[in-house]
Amino acid sequence: MSYPLFHPDSRRPSPLSLSLEEFRLAFPGESQLIEFKRGTSQEELQNTAVAFSNADGGVILIGVRDDGSIAARALDSGTQDDIHRAMQAARDVGRYALNQIDVDGKPVCVIGVARRREGFAQTSGGVVRVRRGTRDDPLFGAELVRFANERTNARYETTVVDVPLGDASPALRRELGQALGLRRVTADRLEAAELAEGENLTVAGALYLLADPAATLGKAFVEILRYPDDTTIDYDRRDEIRGPLHHVLNHAVARILDDLGTELVVLGTRRYELPRLPEVVVREAIANGLAHRSYEAGGTAVRVEMRPSVVVVKSPGGLPEPVTVENIRETTAARNLTVIRVLRKLGLAEGAGRGVDVMQDTMAAEMLDPPRFHDSGHEVIVELPVRSAVAPAERAWIHELERRGELRANDRIALVHAARGETLTNKRIRELTSVDTHGARDVLHRLRDQGFLEQQGQRGGASYRLSGTLRPPAGLRLSRTELDEVVLQLAAAGPIANSDVRAATGLDRAEALALLDRLVKANRLTRTGQRRGVKYRLHANP
Repeated sequence: MSYPLFHPDSRRPSPLSLSLEEFRLAFPGESQLIEFKRGTSQEELQNTAVAFSNADGGVILIGVRDDGSIAARALDSGTQDDIHRAMQAARDVGRYALNQIDVDGKPVCVIGVARRREGFAQTSGGVVRVRRGTRDDPLFGAELVRFANERTNARYETTVVDVPLGDASPALRRELGQALGLRRVTADRLEAAELAEGENLTVAGALYLLADPAATLGKAFVEILRYPDDTTIDYDRRDEIRGPLHHVLNHAVARILDDLGTELVVLGTRRYELPRLPEVVVREAIANGLAHRSYEAGGTAVRVEMRPSVVVVKSPGGLPEPVTVENIRETTAARNLTVIRVLRKLGLAEGAGRGVDVMQDTMAAEMLDPPRFHDSGHEVIVELPVRSAVAPAERAWIHELERRGELRANDRIALVHAARGETLTNKRIRELTSVDTHGARDVLHRLRDQGFLEQQGQRGGASYRLSGTLRPPAGLRLSRTELDEVVLQLAAAGPIANSDVRAATGLDRAEALALLDRLVKANRLTRTGQRRGVKYRLHANP
């Protein structure tokens, strides 16, 4: 029996609720593939996750007693943190996914753990366990040696290539030696760094020490394709960025940023040149593509597709286990340990586990839409949206305000909507930022106490408006063209309603309706439905 609804690689939605009878039919008891647990003991979670990873995978149900009765455990933030800590403490567990089901109204937390496709998993104490029936059995002695020999998978980056060490560029050897803190870059030291073995370079060594690694390793370069619009399949320019890996990274980032350009905004006497995408975000996306790609797929390059609304980075090979799109921020793993280690020594990549955090946090700080991650199994795709519902003038104004006090991500969004003329309430902040009542109150009080907002009324009736002393620059409210772009960008992601437009722009109902009517008449949007069911979609042939 298997449980595809809870498998980490499954694309099917899991059921939200089951009756007790349905639950017992699906999970009749502990078995080779099922484990019941009442709580989130770190040691017990590790043991079972490791055992499942080294066998056929399985499902851990938290909040269920040994006899199958429901004790209840919700998948709240505390439970998620406990699970992620246990998985991170273990070594090399398989891909895992978290879910929650309700059994007769009681929550049960579900962890689906997949079998490792490469190598094997261990507990934080180094114990290798395998699932046998209902037991998480440890392996010792000859049995452990046999299992490890069967499952060990050598890292491809350490494979020796048919390139003598003497073919390495002297200039690149010096450059790499400085980064690694080596006075003399001898064969022994390169071998210790896994960049050489004997008299030949490894794959990792070739990537850093050859003037054109692609001549030996296949398409070990970055390919940049530029498209004139968001829909065409024909690019109007193609560039190959070749050379040693760290040079390729620098040159690719420079080319992308140069093509994207900047937004020039003048506020009073100040001029702001706002990058359409932050450099650190572009650099980390390309660095991840180069460092974590599968170099065994020598016929495929890291590809960057540049369109007016998005930059897409595609790298060969799926996410390294146990990382999934869902846990990509909390979980770390590296396919090419040597490649990423050298890149960090060169100061061109973030520390372990920080890359995705930096990308997401920087985009949020700049009030740009968040990066999107996809894993098709054979390639990892990172989408960096170039457009945002926040106009460049608004972003520049927020930078101006940051001279007066510290602003957090949710503060910035609140101030943008206040500058658009909105009256802010606790409910409105919850809608804008997805925080709870206490978080919304903290945002409003913090901005009030720093003099950014003025409070009217008390307690549940309190509302907040932009302080009269701030006086946002004339024309800060979105122009007609900018409003059109905001709405069309929303519609590009799916059908929208009048309420969606109001939430994104701060317009009232009548203003939003007028804007939507104008776009329908201009054949930019199509209206469907009636009254409260009216939806707007992008016109098929704008």
